[in-house]
Amino acid sequence: MTFAGHCFRCGAALSAAPPCACGSCGYEHYLNARPTVSLIILDGAGRFLALRRARAPRAGLWETPGGFCDGWEEPADAARREAREELGVDIELGDFVGMYLGGYEFQGELLPVLDCFFFATLPAGAQLLVDAVEASEHTWFPLADPPPMAFETMDRALRDAVVRAG
Repeated sequence: MTFAGHCFRCGAALSAAPPCACGSCGYEHYLNARPTVSLIILDGAGRFLALRRARAPRAGLWETPGGFCDGWEEPADAARREAREELGVDIELGDFVGMYLGGYEFQGELLPVLDCFFFATLPAGAQLLVDAVEASEHTWFPLADPPPMAFETMDRALRDAVVRAG
């Protein structure tokens, strides 16, 4: 079976899925993980903030706030931006928890993603203004006993966060 992709540079048909080189122009194609950021926002009482996804993929499941990094955007900057967009607050970014390779269904494809997780806290007196396009509700769960999350990388990061938070 032949791969139906085309070269990004010259448009010639590719004979295989990436990683491969174009037979016409030699351009090398790769399928690299897309960077994302997620926030494990702690409340000081051993709980983390979770959002219920309002849209596909995995609508209705719990997730940590976050999203894709823009091109040339540092992950820490993306984390702050995503907090403003999804929660309407400027978070206080904490320590880096880790990076986890996962998948994200988008436009009929399973894309590889590299999820970067950070601890964060809300400023004193912060009022959340959750973006209804992103989430239908929010709540606080015990860090040591989270529900199943929308993405496996979130489950892994939360397990590691319990150890790192002490």
